[in-house]
Amino acid sequence: MTRTKVAVIGSGNIGTDLMIKVMRTSKHLEMGAMVGIDPDSDGLARARRFGFATTHEGVQGLIDLPGFDEIEIVFDATSAKAHRHNAALLRPLGKRMIDLTPAAIGPYVVPAVNIDDHLDAPNVNMVTCGGQATIPIVAAVSRVVPVAYAEIVASIASKSAGPGTRANIDEFTETTSAAIVEVGGAAAGKAIIILNPAEPPLIMRDTVLALVEAPDPAVHEEIRGSVEKMVADVAAYVPGYRLKQQVQITELPADQPVHTLVGDAGRGAARPTHQVSVFLEVEGAAHYLPAYAGNLDIMTSAALQMAERIAASKTATKAGN
Repeated sequence: MTRTKVAVIGSGNIGTDLMIKVMRTSKHLEMGAMVGIDPDSDGLARARRFGFATTHEGVQGLIDLPGFDEIEIVFDATSAKAHRHNAALLRPLGKRMIDLTPAAIGPYVVPAVNIDDHLDAPNVNMVTCGGQATIPIVAAVSRVVPVAYAEIVASIASKSAGPGTRANIDEFTETTSAAIVEVGGAAAGKAIIILNPAEPPLIMRDTVLALVEAPDPAVHEEIRGSVEKMVADVAAYVPGYRLKQQVQITELPADQPVHTLVGDAGRGAARPTHQVSVFLEVEGAAHYLPAYAGNLDIMTSAALQMAERIAASKTATKAGN
């Protein structure tokens, strides 16, 4: 079977983990090149030892590589600002881009929710680590009952937050909040990220709070079942993804001012009656990153899943012709 060649821009932790995932676990992909800007980075050193083409001259160095024409998909694991520059150079050259930054140039993709919706898009955005962990849960609830408001809190080990993550905190909250609505199906959304400095480092924890109108106890069981199924769907490509406890559904006090959360998006709709609380843990697969860095592992796993589906779709199309 002919595999689709890919390049990874960004030779830091995320890019290096992605390279190793492509090598060890991919069914349809083949590493073509590793791109960075630091000639002494561990990611470029490893790529050279594996025999892959490398460059420390950024995206222009990638374009100048002899095998560039054979590369069809480019993963960008840099920063939101850098991705805008990289996309502007690569899009005219016909390269499909999978964006692991919060730049959000292309449509949002969360594999367990909408992986087949944007297979033809030239640039897809993988939202954020918090988005990949929590938006499936919002979507699972909204499949059963309308979600007037959803709030997610992603707590990650400070050691797992590199320079790119720290530089993109504002973009993280904005992109994740937007995707909670666009992909998760909530009428309004909010995202919070916490960098936890605890030692030893703690595994990624995520909390999802959703306000819904669900006075019927039978609907509560439907919500729990939908969430549990979604957790299993995500765990199929992120094995360390799991519920920490049973889904909690509690009645909202009649005098609780939920209008301050719902805002204009929920104006005219029925008042939420219950809060759905979901508590998650994400342990990394430790292909390259430590197990506590589940926040990075879920991003690389989701990006790999999207690239696999694009490559498989292309193969199926050729076979049909």
